[in-house]
Amino acid sequence: MRSKFEELSDSEWEIIDKIISDQRNRYHSLRTIMNAILWVNYTGSQWRSLDSKYPPWQSVYYYFRKWRRTGVWEQLQDELVIRERKRQKREATPSLLAFDSQSTKIVNFISMETGIDGGKRVNGRKRHLAVDTLGLPWAIYISAANVSDNQGGCVLIDKLKGKVPRMKRIAADHGYKEAFLEYVETKTNWEVEIVQSHARPGPESARGFVPEKNRWPVERTYGWMNFRRRLCRDYEKTTESSEAMLQIAVISFLIHRIAA
Repeated sequence: MRSKFEELSDSEWEIIDKIISDQRNRYHSLRTIMNAILWVNYTGSQWRSLDSKYPPWQSVYYYFRKWRRTGVWEQLQDELVIRERKRQKREATPSLLAFDSQSTKIVNFISMETGIDGGKRVNGRKRHLAVDTLGLPWAIYISAANVSDNQGGCVLIDKLKGKVPRMKRIAADHGYKEAFLEYVETKTNWEVEIVQSHARPGPESARGFVPEKNRWPVERTYGWMNFRRRLCRDYEKTTESSEAMLQIAVISFLIHRIAA
């Protein structure tokens, strides 16, 4: 992970440009717009506090919303995830995915699609992820925090439709119960492996975090999110914007690896 924000290099922009460019002439270049959006994602700044070296915040926010509505952020993420898997000598699509959720606090004045996670005592939203064994997200869903893992997991299943032809198995924790298992059985031919956490007695418990087979990559992915100040809380008015901010973070992580 980089210790400070750096704008896209020529090689990094070349990869992105092939996906988002429509060859139109613009007053502000798409590269400058993209750098501004990545700056907001990295620093956690408000749109209205955008660094003066970038175009007016209204122009930058316009493209953020436009690319969110037209699916550009998801397209970019999916393309880079496949490239990263190939770079690491893996098949283009996974055969196993780990499902998990994370409840996140909201900031003041955010009222749309929020709730209270009674188990974790968090008032805010919940991030649902499906990641492969490399920790790369294949589906992201943001909901109110009071939405169960079962409900969120079913939405992830729907979002994965057509993306993972090699898929065979899902690894999840005990939060995913009968309703989720029945939905997977109805909609797919995948297996579900429920991984239980077991406390280790004696000196072993002093080791702290013990990776759970097939599930630990999703915990690592949530750890990566801590490197983005925009993601330490949910600052977005809508869950759609929250999903886009997670996708942008994934894009920034992967583009640095692939173009290195």
